Amino acid sequence: MAEAMKIRATMQGNVADIKVLMNHPMETGQRKDAKTGQPIPAHFITNVTATLNGKPVLEAQWSQAVSKNPFLGFRVKGAKAGDKVKVSWVDNKGESNSIETTVS
Repeated sequence: MAEAMKIRATMQGNVADIKVLMNHPMETGQRKDAKTGQPIPAHFITNVTATLNGKPVLEAQWSQAVSKNPFLGFRVKGAKAGDKVKVSWVDNKGESNSIETTVS
């Protein structure tokens, strides 16, 4: 898949505000193709991880209940401007993607 992700990490006081947009179809396996009538196979993100300077700050398990092109926002206390934030995901088909930015 490897479609582009977007990330922004900004300081608000002593807290980093991190926002990530992940491009993913997030198919539940419940819909049918309009043209063929065949079920569209399930294809969704199962695990999301975020690190701050290589240390885990967020781990999440997702399922079919998350919408297409999910948006994730979270805050991290104790971060500083210049810290590196990396967000990664893996889906039920073994595909993965990640993005990294510097807190500004």
